[in-house]
Amino acid sequence: MASSQISTSKDDKDDIELRVKTPSDKDDDGQLPPTTRTYSRHSANLNDDEQLQRLGKKPLLNRSFGFMPILGFACSALLSWEGIVTNSGLALTNGGPAGVIWGFLINWIGTLSVNAVLAELSSIAPTAGGQYHWVAMMAPASCSAFLTYLTAWLTTMSWQFIAVSIGYIISTMMQGIIVLATARSYEPTKWQTVLILWGVMAFAVIVNSTTSRALAKFEGLVLVLHLVGFFAVLIPMVYLAPHIDPADVFSTFLNGGGWANQALSFFVGFPSGSSALIGADCAVHMSEEIQHAAMVVPRALMYTIIINGSLAFAMIIVMLICLSDLDAAMKSAETLFYPFIQIFYSAVKSREGACVMAGLILVLSMSSSVGIYASASRMMWSFARDKGLPFSQQLVKLTKDQLPANAIFTTLGITVLLSLIILGSSVALGALISLVVAALFSSYLLSCGLLLWRRCTGALQPYSTNWESLDSGRLTWGPWRVPEPLGTINNVVACLYCAFLLFWSFWPQYTPVTPETMNWSILVFGSVVGFCILWYVFRARHYFKGPIKEI
Repeated sequence: MASSQISTSKDDKDDIELRVKTPSDKDDDGQLPPTTRTYSRHSANLNDDEQLQRLGKKPLLNRSFGFMPILGFACSALLSWEGIVTNSGLALTNGGPAGVIWGFLINWIGTLSVNAVLAELSSIAPTAGGQYHWVAMMAPASCSAFLTYLTAWLTTMSWQFIAVSIGYIISTMMQGIIVLATARSYEPTKWQTVLILWGVMAFAVIVNSTTSRALAKFEGLVLVLHLVGFFAVLIPMVYLAPHIDPADVFSTFLNGGGWANQALSFFVGFPSGSSALIGADCAVHMSEEIQHAAMVVPRALMYTIIINGSLAFAMIIVMLICLSDLDAAMKSAETLFYPFIQIFYSAVKSREGACVMAGLILVLSMSSSVGIYASASRMMWSFARDKGLPFSQQLVKLTKDQLPANAIFTTLGITVLLSLIILGSSVALGALISLVVAALFSSYLLSCGLLLWRRCTGALQPYSTNWESLDSGRLTWGPWRVPEPLGTINNVVACLYCAFLLFWSFWPQYTPVTPETMNWSILVFGSVVGFCILWYVFRARHYFKGPIKEI
């Protein structure tokens, strides 16, 4: 067991040196000892390692991310304006141009509300476990272990499925670009999709296997590319494409799914607008590698949604105003996979120009896979650290550069195995991918709901920088929070939005419903939750008690 000691240097009393005493060799659990770090009292007394130790965790990972690198990390993983053009097909079918715009605005406001709550929680406890660690802190003792276990599985599972989904999107996007470039003479096959997916994911693993400092620099570069790429796609659309009347864009609703009325069709297409804003909590799962995490993580969460939401909304407006032939764009999904490729081609009237524009989105999507793999592996590593996964002793091991390499390669292995489903049925893979929204927002709903309960019962104490005066079991606000009464109102809005989105995420897209058009995510989600409950009752409750106190 490590012990901590705080000493002040004689030469500069404004510096605090935190030394964590460990044996010269590895601990019993195979972990490498943390390094000695120096902090300044002038930084709001936010001593990262000391705060992590207060939460019962050893500081094992290198803190290489500052605000700008983690902002680039979150922006690239979110893939907002790139994602909205990629995933707008379903919203165009159920809702039409007006449904895409108004649906996205509602999702943007709702996601901003949810992320404000997550920002408050990440300021209270900035750990890689994120949602499940917060649930463990706030849930009643009678059901804390069970809710923690369920939340951990939902979060871990959702990030693994995000890793698969981004690989599938990239591989099919690449094939769609090739189809356009070859004037539709190329015919994509499923086995080619799988091989491309493996190659893309191998790239993500290679980048993640470098040092955390190199990863931070890479994400800073991606932020620049994310912003430059936005203008490189938007400007040709604005200047070269024929424009339709903006009034038609904001007022044209469609019911392509055959639903009983337009309102029902709009709500069925509503969840697709959230997909471009999913994943901002990736910054949360990198908390133990971020300097001054209690302030930087909340700020990164909020700035990410504001920046990416603005870019995505601007891209929606431009894309829809330049959408001169909606029917051709929707039909192109059968050959090009994504309508936006046809929209680009119709806008610039150049096959080469459209391929370059789509290629920019392809490159940025590949860059986002790096951040997604980093978040998925850190979430897996954190859950394994608390003995919640099979082979936890192996998954928790770090390299000499303090990287969770086993968790990274295990994520790759899961992606490879799940991608084989493509060879059998793309419908089955689609069910797994559509599960992302349900699983991730279920974990958000549990976290937001428990925080609302705690803040309404007055269980959270004011923030204090005097760490020594706080009891380990006491709930205390972090340095970042939404002031009252706005905080409570926002917390209610976040809970309502999560529940509303969950409800509509299980609906099929078309009527009549057939095995091919059925939204199988409800079955998969129910099966996973049911299995988790049964496994906890018969096995996990005997050994899983929540986050382990390592210190």
